[in-house]
Amino acid sequence: MNDTSPLTYKQAGVDIDAGNELVDRIKPLAKATFRPGVASDLGGFGGLFDLKACGYDDPVLVSGTDGVGTKLLLAQEANHHATIGIDLVAMCVNDVLAQGAEPLFFLDYFATGKLETDVATDVVSGIAEGCKQAGSALIGGETAEMPSMYAPGHYDLAGFVVGAVERMDILPKLAEMKDGDVLIALPSSGPHSNGYSLIRKIVERSGLSLTDPAPFAEGKTLGEALLEPTRIYVNTVLPLIKQGKLKGLAHITGGGVTENLPRMLPDGLKAEQTFEGFTPPPVFEWMQEIGNVEKDEMWRTFNMGIGMVLCVAAEDADAVIEHFNSVGEGAFAYGHLVHA
Repeated sequence: MNDTSPLTYKQAGVDIDAGNELVDRIKPLAKATFRPGVASDLGGFGGLFDLKACGYDDPVLVSGTDGVGTKLLLAQEANHHATIGIDLVAMCVNDVLAQGAEPLFFLDYFATGKLETDVATDVVSGIAEGCKQAGSALIGGETAEMPSMYAPGHYDLAGFVVGAVERMDILPKLAEMKDGDVLIALPSSGPHSNGYSLIRKIVERSGLSLTDPAPFAEGKTLGEALLEPTRIYVNTVLPLIKQGKLKGLAHITGGGVTENLPRMLPDGLKAEQTFEGFTPPPVFEWMQEIGNVEKDEMWRTFNMGIGMVLCVAAEDADAVIEHFNSVGEGAFAYGHLVHA
């Protein structure tokens, strides 16, 4: 109590020099994502974006924010940080895409107890890669070093995206949906970023470590397989939105198809699932078996291999499926709308 020696911020646990080094490292990563509309460089108090430069006639802004949940804990336990940033971007941009919006710019929030520059650089490099895949500019963010707030080696992530859509293209188009419209499913790359609290319980029950071979993915460790990044659908879906081919779009996240598909439907209509021959990817079969998880619980927790569901007019269904198959997306008819 009598110590009156000078204290510094670094002694309190915050290293300004490490933060500056991180900024220097990530500047070129962020700059590589810049697109038409970016009107400022990194380092200001806010990121500027010129919507007029994007060529919209009657734009509506669409914003979204999300994280990656306890998938972060798997990344930290596996010491694999390079792809978790892709998940962060994907969860945000796929959400605004479901409203018909093109993701324009992205900001991230990275918080940790003690800044490990190499780890943070890996995370932000993944965010930059996700932004490239989505055509979204990484125009800013925040790195917070908060001693005692997080356990050693742990960090948290949040993402924020702003997109735009022409007013006439806003999804879902509830007034246009009708009995007989076709539902088309786009495959996921795995569990994406939902259900990981249950996944971690299943891994614990399996007795396997994250470095053991994955029983359901040849040539990968369990950690690598479960950290497969969330698929970003912007480049393949956005052209169809701009062509007016889509009536609705559901991003299959927490709650699975069971909870998310009804969110894009009007009162009086419901989805009738008629797909045949679809088998969920092996990761879901493994989790169901090891966790003894009921079928209904699987479908309301996980995406079960379906990342997005689109609603289109029956006469457009074949052309839309062909569009996705031509770009390697592997779409298939999931069902159709019927009167509730």
